[in-house]
Amino acid sequence: MGRQKGEQGDVRSKNKARPSSSSLAASLLPSSTATPAVGFGGYLGSSRLDSSLPGHDPPPFSVQNIDPEAAQHLKRLSRKDYTTKLKALSCLSVLLKQNSVKDIIPIIPQWAFEYKRLLLDYNRDVRRATHDTMTDLVVAIGRDLAPHLKSLMGPWWFSQFDKALEVSQASKRSFQAAFPAQDKRIEALCLCAAEICAYLEENLKLKPSDLSDKAMAADELEEMHQQVVSSSLLAFAAFLDISVSLNLELSGSEDVGHELRHSAKARTTAITYAEKLFNSHQYFLSFLKSNSSAVRSATYEALRSFIKNVPHMFTEKNMRALSVAILGSFKEKDSSCHPSMWDAVLLFCKSFPNCWISLNLENDMQKHLWRFLSNGCFGSQQASYPALVVLVGFIPLELVKEQFFFDLLQKLWEGRSYATSSVKDHHAFFEAFKECFLWAFQNSSRYFQEGNSSHFQNLLIQNILIELLWEEFMLLSSSRNKCSSSKTYQVSTNLVQSKSVDNFQSYRSYFYGLGKCIIEILSGIYSLDQHLLSCFSSEFQKKFMGTLPFFEGEGKEEITEQLIQFLSMLKEYALNEGQMWPLNCVVGPTLAKYFDSIQSTDSPLAIRILSAAISTFGPREMVSQIVMSDKKDFSDPLCVTTGGKNSQFEDFRKAFKDTFVPWCFNKQKSAPVHLDLLLSLLEDECLEDQWDTIMSYALEVEHGSTDVSIDPDVIPLLTVLLQKARDKIKSSIQAECKLQKHLYMRRWHHKLLDSLALAVARAAPTYTTSEVNFLCSALGGSSQDDPCNFVSMDICKMIVKEILKKLTCFISSSSFKWVSVTELLLTTESKALGSCSPKNMTGMAQFALEILNNSFYGLMKLDNLENGLIPDLIAVTFVISWECCLREELHKLSDYDATETSDERLELLVPVKGVCDRINSHLSQYFDHHLCARVRTVLVQSIRAAVFGKNDVDVRVITNISCNWVLQVIERFCADQYEEQAFLEELLRKNEEWPYWISRDINIHTLENISFSGPLKFVSLIDKLVVERGIDSVIIGYCSTDSLPRKESSGKNVSRAWIAVEMLCTWEWPGGSVVTTFLPLLIQFAKREIFPLQGDLMDSIFHILLDAFLRQPINQKNLWITFNGEIGDLKDPFLRALIFLLVTLFGENVWGEDKARDLFAIFIDKLFIGNNVSTNCLQVLPWVMGVIVKPLFPLPISHSEESELVFSKENLAYDSMIGWIQKVLVFPPLIMWQEEQDILEWYQMVLSCYPINTTDDIKAPQPLRNFSLQERALLIDLFRKQRDSRDVACTTHLPLPQALLSKLVLIMITYCADDFCDDDWDFTLSQMRLWIHSAVVIMENVAENGNNLLTNSSTCEKAEKDISKLESIALTKDNYEIHIAEDALLAFRSFCFSKEAERTDRWGHIIDRIVEGILRAFLCFGLVEAMACMYAPEAAAVISSHLLRNVCFWKLVAWGTIHSSPLARERAAKSIDLWGLTKGSVDSLYAILFSSKPEAQLQVAAYVYLSSEPVSVSAIQEGFSCVLDSENDTSDFALLSVPKYNIKQEIASIIQNQQKTFDMNLLAPQRVQLFLAWSLLLSRLGSLPSSSPTRDSLAQYVQNCTSTVIIDCLFQHIMDPSLVSNQKKKDKELSGWTNEAASSAKQAISAGSLLSSVESLWPVDSSKLSSLAGAIFGMMLRLLPAYVRGWFSDIRDRCSSSIIESFTRSWCSPPLILNELSQIKKANFVDDNFSISVSKAANEVVATYTKEETGIDLVIRLPASYPLRPVEVDCTRSLGVSEVKQRKWLMSMMLFVRNQNGALAEAMRIWKQNFDKEFEGIEECPICYSVIHTANHSLPRLACKTCKHKFHSACLYKWFSTAHKSNCPLCQSTF
Repeated sequence: MGRQKGEQGDVRSKNKARPSSSSLAASLLPSSTATPAVGFGGYLGSSRLDSSLPGHDPPPFSVQNIDPEAAQHLKRLSRKDYTTKLKALSCLSVLLKQNSVKDIIPIIPQWAFEYKRLLLDYNRDVRRATHDTMTDLVVAIGRDLAPHLKSLMGPWWFSQFDKALEVSQASKRSFQAAFPAQDKRIEALCLCAAEICAYLEENLKLKPSDLSDKAMAADELEEMHQQVVSSSLLAFAAFLDISVSLNLELSGSEDVGHELRHSAKARTTAITYAEKLFNSHQYFLSFLKSNSSAVRSATYEALRSFIKNVPHMFTEKNMRALSVAILGSFKEKDSSCHPSMWDAVLLFCKSFPNCWISLNLENDMQKHLWRFLSNGCFGSQQASYPALVVLVGFIPLELVKEQFFFDLLQKLWEGRSYATSSVKDHHAFFEAFKECFLWAFQNSSRYFQEGNSSHFQNLLIQNILIELLWEEFMLLSSSRNKCSSSKTYQVSTNLVQSKSVDNFQSYRSYFYGLGKCIIEILSGIYSLDQHLLSCFSSEFQKKFMGTLPFFEGEGKEEITEQLIQFLSMLKEYALNEGQMWPLNCVVGPTLAKYFDSIQSTDSPLAIRILSAAISTFGPREMVSQIVMSDKKDFSDPLCVTTGGKNSQFEDFRKAFKDTFVPWCFNKQKSAPVHLDLLLSLLEDECLEDQWDTIMSYALEVEHGSTDVSIDPDVIPLLTVLLQKARDKIKSSIQAECKLQKHLYMRRWHHKLLDSLALAVARAAPTYTTSEVNFLCSALGGSSQDDPCNFVSMDICKMIVKEILKKLTCFISSSSFKWVSVTELLLTTESKALGSCSPKNMTGMAQFALEILNNSFYGLMKLDNLENGLIPDLIAVTFVISWECCLREELHKLSDYDATETSDERLELLVPVKGVCDRINSHLSQYFDHHLCARVRTVLVQSIRAAVFGKNDVDVRVITNISCNWVLQVIERFCADQYEEQAFLEELLRKNEEWPYWISRDINIHTLENISFSGPLKFVSLIDKLVVERGIDSVIIGYCSTDSLPRKESSGKNVSRAWIAVEMLCTWEWPGGSVVTTFLPLLIQFAKREIFPLQGDLMDSIFHILLDAFLRQPINQKNLWITFNGEIGDLKDPFLRALIFLLVTLFGENVWGEDKARDLFAIFIDKLFIGNNVSTNCLQVLPWVMGVIVKPLFPLPISHSEESELVFSKENLAYDSMIGWIQKVLVFPPLIMWQEEQDILEWYQMVLSCYPINTTDDIKAPQPLRNFSLQERALLIDLFRKQRDSRDVACTTHLPLPQALLSKLVLIMITYCADDFCDDDWDFTLSQMRLWIHSAVVIMENVAENGNNLLTNSSTCEKAEKDISKLESIALTKDNYEIHIAEDALLAFRSFCFSKEAERTDRWGHIIDRIVEGILRAFLCFGLVEAMACMYAPEAAAVISSHLLRNVCFWKLVAWGTIHSSPLARERAAKSIDLWGLTKGSVDSLYAILFSSKPEAQLQVAAYVYLSSEPVSVSAIQEGFSCVLDSENDTSDFALLSVPKYNIKQEIASIIQNQQKTFDMNLLAPQRVQLFLAWSLLLSRLGSLPSSSPTRDSLAQYVQNCTSTVIIDCLFQHIMDPSLVSNQKKKDKELSGWTNEAASSAKQAISAGSLLSSVESLWPVDSSKLSSLAGAIFGMMLRLLPAYVRGWFSDIRDRCSSSIIESFTRSWCSPPLILNELSQIKKANFVDDNFSISVSKAANEVVATYTKEETGIDLVIRLPASYPLRPVEVDCTRSLGVSEVKQRKWLMSMMLFVRNQNGALAEAMRIWKQNFDKEFEGIEECPICYSVIHTANHSLPRLACKTCKHKFHSACLYKWFSTAHKSNCPLCQSTF
């Protein structure tokens, strides 16, 4: 460090005449407020730099004047951690931006030191951030940086050449910020020249160990040292260039000033240091040997700079070493070094021509250069190849030998890169090869004597051009041409192979580059001496001769392809530049020599080459070379006389007519290549004459005649000729305008061709494929860009008429009437075309369609085609297409009777679809919208005929396909919305059949009348159109404003509301309905606020429906009170449509309160006709009021006095309702109603004003509207009037009054229950009981009648008849009673949630009677289904479907059943069982639970009923076959029988078929039944006491008699397939239904119940079944742990077992273990001898048993995946117990806890009892070594008569079964 300072001091001392001044430096710097310029122009490099020299001591760090925070950050910069440095630099930047200049100046000395050191940091981010901070510093401080500029300039300049681009760019930005102007930057460099040079000199002296005073990795130090060296060399080279060149520029300027003085000083300093560095570092030669490519590249750059700027340093003394080093640098393999290397080499050769004297060319340079070239310049093709010829030019003549150039070109050729190089690399290679070749060729006289020069040139052509380049070009086509003499075969083969594997673009650029190189070399040779091309011409003739038949050899086709390619390249690279040597010297002589052979042999390959040559050089030019006797070249400028030209022209025409036409158009020999040759000879000047010659010769017609005949041999040839002519025409007239194209095509027209085309079109009834192809080729128009039409316009029109005639005859013969009548819709001109032969009708149609398909665009462009033939042609084509599509759909139906004729007509499907697919909405470019309208008119009539016509086609098929037809017409023939609406208006127009409902004054209809009629099919069609096109298009007829209306369009929208009404009245149609398809779209449309007409549409629909209903006769079936079902069940179409529309509009909030008021006013106006009441309006008003009263009187948000204000104002609706109630109060009570009295309509109108919410998601019925106190008082009066009349003698029990009364009771309980007195409740409950009892009686009669029917049925022949009888029994005629009972049940449900229900002392008895009736009705429902199922399963489905027509009633019955008391359920079940029917109460419940027509509430009720005590006893168990735990000892041998627990057959049959269920669909009904059966079984097992023998027996039954496949079924629903594929997923990261199953399992384990999962099961889906499966698995783990453990131990799939264990361990085991430990802790079996302690943290239990002087401690540990893994039992302490006894006790405990299907607490209790019995002296069983049996908990009772040992009966039975003998296990005597 001291040395550096001293050296810098020396520099200053030498320049004391002008000491450096900080003021001068400050003048270069901008002020602190200046804006730095963007971009650093001038002299900057791009590499890497390091900072201050190692070993520098930092300046004294005084914090006296430094901001404390800045001082802290500066200290942090010395940390080793780069993250800390980055944070410190970031914070320092923020401070520099915030602080003032005064605060920043004290920081600069310390920052300068840290700056130099940070530039040497290994981390590039640190170096970049350092320059960013430097930028902030110079911007903030401005000119105050001047005193420190010289100390910073060296590192600053050095860092601008950092190897990392982002670092160097950041350094340049900081330098630009300090010196915005370029001249200031240069002046600053000159000012600090000495410091910069000194700093760089010191850097070059550094060693890796000098770069850091901290421990760094050796490789990092080495890398940093290389970067320092490379950046220093680049920085010095750039500084030397700047200083020297700047001095030269300024020396020529007039205004020198101080700039020249500073630049001169900088130049002197730079040169001085350059001399010093050059000598001290031994000419930098050691750097050239560095392992770093960056160092070597920088060294080349430095040598270039030294050669340029200080050439005097290169003396004779060091020239030898430098020449060898620089000219021998081609051994450099790193491509990044090559640009600088070539700069140094070329500049060295140019600057020192004598450098070759001391050089051994072959050893010192040539061998390295050959290796360099043969390796493809090691990847630097674009940099190296352009410099190669320059290098060759520098080599002295005396050093060059003949072999040098051959070696140069050979090595250059070997180094070509063909597969991986880019296009630019290929271009550089071939350009260099051409330049080197031509250099050697053109300068051969400089290197050799005259004779040797010509020999050298010939050798170059033969050895290089032909054997290398030309052979390579010829071999590129295929690797099959294995020429062993070729020097380039191997590389060429590799190149060809690479073509099929690697980048085709690379192959293409190589191939064309090679061809261009050959041609340019030939051009260069020709320009020097044309006679030298004879060698190549001979080679070309040899290759051409190889294509002739008499030449034996392979690869003829490949040679032909390559010669044709070469000819095309000649045209591109030679002829376009005006060079004719290829024709005169190469191609022309070759073809002239072998033309006779070509003609005689008819070689296709040679003919192709000849055609290509003609296309390349021109017809007349080639003919002059090969045929004409004078052999003059027509392109010769000497042939300029007019007479000469005319003579040559006539000779050409004569040769064409006499030689080429007969040769090429030979019917027996002509091939496509002959026709190509013929077309290539066509000249524009004589086209018509040549074309006439061809046609006349082809058709063998004399000149002037037009009579032609169809020659089958000529037609194919003409077809190929026309197709090839079309390709030729397309390529020649692409750029022409439309008129020019048209005029040009007229030159190709010919009368003979016209006559032949018309003759082919009229040929009937047979045709051939060649004739079709010919006609299509002549007409053209296969695509939109096909302009070629070889026949005249008149002939085209005649052909169109022939096509239309054939197609019209075809449709007239169709078996579909709607197809055949299409002929009647055509124009008069089309009808007048005549008829065709009935023979081969399908063949003629196919002929016409194929012509139309392949010439479509040509025929559509015909102008002025009269009388609409084209529209008729298109319409007929579409009708044929539709017929074929319909027939295809019908053939897919198995019941369709296909005929042979229809099969033939289906053959047109493909061609007719091809024609139709070409027609789209852009057809207007061929004809205007009037013609499109004509097409639409024909097609719309065909569609209507197809829909309304009578046929046997399925309705869905015809409507679906008709919709597709309509959409096709809209898409292809409607240019805008106006045309679409015109088409739809014509399609939907009214006629005698349509519409059906809104047509004329008709009586009420039924849907059965139109089940399969035309209107129903048409409605189905409209529904599909609405789905596809929308309401606005089909119903509204709306045209958006985006489209500009035509002048003839009115622009008005025509609403088709009547269509919507027709669809609403139709209600259902094949494939759709109002509910599912139409009305949702209508409502969606009505909600669109942006559409202006939706309100008018809805109003129109409403008024049409209302008027239609009011016009029809009165129908008593429309009474509101008689209907409690769905709106869709209404029979009146107008009423059904009207009410459903209103319900939907108000329900979807489309209409609101204002609309409700308007509707109410409308109905009030229509209610009275003068003084008379409109009966129909009175009939419909209750329906309407039930809908609009809710928005009229909405419920208040909160109960307040303001809610009453709505009734205090004038309100028509409110006043009317008050008047109606007052009117009804005048009427007699309902129970006194007589049929002649007309009061029921008024009653139902009043009742309809009080709607009730009866949805399932609320507890009790709720009001749906607000009502006033006045209404409440009037309703109470009305109700009590009915109550007080119950004792009147003349009461009636007619259904209608009773229905109104039940509705009134329900309304009163819902709206006015708080005002009821005891008498009111007494009347209400009595009526409820009466009405419910009536329904129960009905159901009991149904059950009894069904039982009688089934009892009396004995033969299977009566099956169908008995099922129909059952159906008639289930169809109860007393629906009124059911509906009345439904209202009663709703009222009872509301009562149950009132305070009055708590008064059981007063109402208890009647409530019990009502509940009992509900339960009896529920059981009767199941009885009917159970009895029907016993007879036939399909009968049960029929019965259930009919009973569930009153589904609301049965849902209420199910609700009452679920909320009934166990005592009531028991009584109801007993009463049913005492009835004595075929089936009992349990059978009834199972029939409901496993019903084939599931209803959620009913099945839940059945499950609750079956799982509750005491019904659950008889629901699961039928009894025992023997007593398992009798207290009386017996020696009866029957005790050896296996104890069997008998369960109900309904469950047993399901559980026994578990294996079949496993293979079924996951949502199969059998799976649901299986899960429900197990749910009942587990619920029963869980309800039994843990120590109950019944529980043990049931658990034993499950263990021994049921298959564990049920658990496999459960896990089919529990396991998400994603878990199987992702085993690494964490346990608690569940997805899909697995998460639901886990939650249900956890809940079931904790609650010990499955009820919640069963309740949520319906409607069944995958998620709910998964939830139930998880709950069942959880209950099994809790109740049957040993059963589940046995199943788990049998799993052999490790993946599945791992997933199951993970699931159980995460979700099931924690709550289960907690439950087990809690039960053990609460157990009451602890006494003086036995104690337990529980550790929940360790999941273990310590059981201590002490008796007298013995004791034992057993530890029971529960595993994390309990109960899948067995419980561990260990003995930790024993006292007074032998080892044998201890092991036996331990084993017994283990058996008890592992075999227990129940709680562990129960297992420990039994184990304790076992100890107690053993200490009491009871002997253990010799088989299981236990006193108490581990499974059935019995004692040893069966004693051997010989040895007297007692055994457990179960153990003995198992022993006998296994041993297959009945001997005692101990004494072996017969037992």
